[in-house]
Amino acid sequence: MSRFPIFAPLTFGACLALSPLTQAQDEVKLGFIVKKPEQAWFINEQDAATRLGEEKGFEVVRLAGEDGQEVLSAIDNLHSQGAQGFVICPPDVRLGPTIMRRAEQYGMKVVTVDDRFVDADGEPMEAVPHLGMSGYKIGRQVGNAIADEMEARNWDPDDVAALRITNYELPTAKKRTDGATDALLERGFQEDNIFDAPQQNTDTSSAFSAASPIFSQNGDYEHWVIYALNEESVLGGVRASEQYGLTAEDVIGVGINGSGAAFAEFSREKPTGFHGTVAVSSTMHGRQTAQNLYDWVTEGDKPKANTETTGTLMTRENWEAVRDELGL
Repeated sequence: MSRFPIFAPLTFGACLALSPLTQAQDEVKLGFIVKKPEQAWFINEQDAATRLGEEKGFEVVRLAGEDGQEVLSAIDNLHSQGAQGFVICPPDVRLGPTIMRRAEQYGMKVVTVDDRFVDADGEPMEAVPHLGMSGYKIGRQVGNAIADEMEARNWDPDDVAALRITNYELPTAKKRTDGATDALLERGFQEDNIFDAPQQNTDTSSAFSAASPIFSQNGDYEHWVIYALNEESVLGGVRASEQYGLTAEDVIGVGINGSGAAFAEFSREKPTGFHGTVAVSSTMHGRQTAQNLYDWVTEGDKPKANTETTGTLMTRENWEAVRDELGL
């Protein structure tokens, strides 16, 4: 009989099953992965998460995930650094099951921000906590803001065309443009006057390319309204309208986000067709998701399945006050 005590081997699963108290005593490191790291919205989110980490004493690793392979590489990177979880805005919501398999392999907790994972049936992955905009409600805010400005300019809806810049592969984008469309129709806009411009990406150049032929093919309209999933895409439509020869008095573009792209447009010496944007606090999104994940890792408090936010209309007249109010 052995003179030494026999210890059961510590399994991989047991290593992962650290109690919140044990985790709180160790260094906490969290990832923050975004699909468009160069866009002001995502810069704000990562900045806010980083500042929270500095306040609370945990490290935030900022990473890009512009496609599926880059996301998986980012997760591997986080695991190699000892991260306990990550916040992510995925490049494609359908990657949810694949991303979660990799995260679960490493015992990492996951919170989504802005765009929510969907499963193989296209349904939201309820088990993954999410914080994002209420896409449909914010879309309705866009539609009503456009309708209000049309009325202020005394435009006849029969004589106005709408450029709807779409990305229907992204459920969040569809909810936003659907909400705007429904609000416009309820306010008397003509459905036959709405023209779709499908974009391949979600940035200004992609929207410009999608919008340009719509203007050239529909030259009978003197007045246009423009809406899309974000302000970068609306700005692409506005730039296309300018190239076509339309002036600021002929165009009402309303975006969604409230970031540097909008601030730069509002700061121009002369107004453009970019009338406004429904501003949401990207700072709040970044800070709150990081806080939620930190609490989950250290205290075992899993966040709510879905938290939705709405926005505030920001225009050339009030943008600085709204920016300060929302902490943008």
